[in-house]
Amino acid sequence: MQEASLQGVLKIILIIILVYYGLKIITRLFGPLLLRYVTKKAGEKFKQQFDQYQQPRQSTEGEVTIEKKSKQNYSNKDVGEYIDYEEID
Repeated sequence: MQEASLQGVLKIILIIILVYYGLKIITRLFGPLLLRYVTKKAGEKFKQQFDQYQQPRQSTEGEVTIEKKSKQNYSNKDVGEYIDYEEID
């Protein structure tokens, strides 16, 4: 059975601390660059989808297209009767 020496334990703890602070420094340096890249890509994707939606459809000569907006303004009259409540002191 092998025993861990004090030097080995301290060496591993030092390596863990150095890796932690190294990653912390790297993320501070490259984090804004990565965030800027991701937002730029997302903006390009949204712009591409918007442009695709906004482009008028190419129609052949003589083709008729009718676009209707659906009406969602309806009310249900069978919801029940209104009951007026009074507070009792």
